[in-house]
Amino acid sequence: MSNSVEIDLTLSPGRHDTLDELAAVAQRAETLGFETLSFGEVTGWDSIALLTILADRTDDIRISDEVIGPYSRSPSQIAQAAGSIQTHADGRFRLGIGTSSPAIVEGWHGLDFDRPLRRLRETIEIVDMATAGESVDYDGEIFELDGMSLELPTPIEIPIDVAALGPKGVELAGRFADGWVPQLFTPDGLERRMEDLRRGAEMANRDPESLRTSVLLRACALEDGDRARALGRQHVAFMISVYGPFYRRSIAEQGYQEMVEEVRSRWFDGDREAAMEAINAEVLDGLVACGTPEEVNAVIDDFAAVDGCDAVRIGWLGPAEDDAIDATMEAVAPSDR
Repeated sequence: MSNSVEIDLTLSPGRHDTLDELAAVAQRAETLGFETLSFGEVTGWDSIALLTILADRTDDIRISDEVIGPYSRSPSQIAQAAGSIQTHADGRFRLGIGTSSPAIVEGWHGLDFDRPLRRLRETIEIVDMATAGESVDYDGEIFELDGMSLELPTPIEIPIDVAALGPKGVELAGRFADGWVPQLFTPDGLERRMEDLRRGAEMANRDPESLRTSVLLRACALEDGDRARALGRQHVAFMISVYGPFYRRSIAEQGYQEMVEEVRSRWFDGDREAAMEAINAEVLDGLVACGTPEEVNAVIDDFAAVDGCDAVRIGWLGPAEDDAIDATMEAVAPSDR
């Protein structure tokens, strides 16, 4: 694997009953040499509280989130929180933002999922203005702000990573953000979508090489490779059938439309075993990485070879238990590769 490609790690906060437990995992990740530590937020631990604790309990590893959305918090709130965390983290924080999904925005926050990409763009612009120390006089299509400014020592440099799957969202990341966090792409699918990132950067007269792409790869590395692949099948079948339309559409558009339809049909007919069996073997070696440690690290190498990929961000499979997570963390750790 190219030494220039970093290995990041994403936590699963819902697996932990206390923030102290999460902090202990972060400290272990730092010891194992992971470059950036991130996590998602849905209805569990609050991102801002957790980022503050991680900034306090770690020394060198970068910290990030996946993702703070422009529906759950206003752009000004995001700027305040990001500025505060970055100051406490001594520059180790990367702000992850994205549109989230209709299920979360409407079902949890009770808001309309309207014009998500426009809202995301305006949020990035406002956060950039505020953290630069500017008076934020902003007249957008979604947000109108009247010239107040951030009452923190500024400027505060905060790299912004956008989580996006579709071509327009990825193009937006290239135009306005500092990085891109894709997930559920095969190496070939990632390579094709990189064209949208580069086009966005070129539209803004930016160097595409200045953007950090960290592809999120759900992984399970066990000496019992069959067990790992069975867990991978469960995870992918769930993502296709239940988790949300964006992921399903992205997988289908990468050449797996028939598989997606078969998996969903069998899942909702009540035959989940058949749904899992319908997952193509090549999907388990691309969309996720499941098998022996050697097989999983080979998939990581395949992503590392994609032009423009700066990091592979390892995440866990939904059905994996603690022993599988511990084994995978050890198998893919930069200090052990």
